[in-house]
This record gives sequence, structure tokens and C-alpha cells, in this order.
Amino acid sequence: MKFDPSIVQTSLPSPLGPIVIAATSKGLAGLWFVENQRYLPPELTGQVGAPVWPSSPDHPVLKKASQQLADYFTHQRSRFDVPLDLASGTLFQQAVWRALLAIPHGDTVSYGEVSLRIGRPNAVRAVGAAVGRNPISIIVPCHRVMGADGSLTGYAGGLDRKTALLKLEGAFQESML
Repeated sequence: MKFDPSIVQTSLPSPLGPIVIAATSKGLAGLWFVENQRYLPPELTGQVGAPVWPSSPDHPVLKKASQQLADYFTHQRSRFDVPLDLASGTLFQQAVWRALLAIPHGDTVSYGEVSLRIGRPNAVRAVGAAVGRNPISIIVPCHRVMGADGSLTGYAGGLDRKTALLKLEGAFQESML
């Protein structure tokens, strides 16, 4: 993934562990869990040679996203309206991520359903890879995608977090285990 060089970031607490959010002038470009998160950008991991994104907690997009996430976790918000910058992904990934935005709060769909929604019915595995690389967890709701049989499947933030998010939204029943 290639992120805009003007990106800034801040961190915030959540019931599921600390989160880092990142934004450009166009919108929110990233949301990752700090701990046990796959695919963290090197700019957040301290990888040698990678520039560190500057902290900017007063950035308007980051402030709006922080408030909306706080409201989400306290059941005061089920939809996000923070502007998004999905430009870090390929055109295919962006199509998948836009399809995820259409999954309503409290609902789930299969990877196959997402591939149908983007007009690529034979691209289920590629859809799965794009879902896994979603850089804006929670707000672009990749946690709402399940296996073809309704089973709980991978989540870059960990299956325990995926379960917690689905329970928060009322989309997860214990019988799904």
C-alpha cells in the first residue's frame, strides 16, 4: 500500500485496545489496532528506514473520527460519516472497500456476496485478500464479512475483536461458533 506523504496520525483508546488513526487532507486513510494487528504500515511499526507519520490529534478528520468511534463503542452511533481517503489501495481494492461500506450495521455478508456486488463473481479469493488489507478497520466494516457457510473467518485485528464488533452491532449470536 502506498499512503499519501502528507498523512498524519493520532492514537486513541478503545474497548478493544489502543487504536491508531491516520488522515490526509482528503479524509481518513487508516485505522489500525496497535496490538496484534496484521498489515500495520511500516510508518507505524518503527521499521528502519520508514518515515514516521507526524502526530496531529487536532487534525479535523482525526477529531471527527475519534468522536464517531467513541459514539460507536457506546452504542450512540451505527453509521459513520467521516470523509474517507481510500487512495492507498488498488482500484480493485477500492471497489471492494466501497462495497463493504454498503453492508448495514448489524448485518453480515459472505466474501462471495461481496464479489457479486462488485461484478466479479469469480474473484472470491481476491476479494478476501482485499478485505484483509482494508486500511480503515471498523469504519470500512470488513468485520461484517463471513465465510460462505456463515462461519467466523479471518480478521486482521484478530477473531476476538471481530467477534466483539459483531456482538456490539447485534450481528453475532453464540450459535455461530
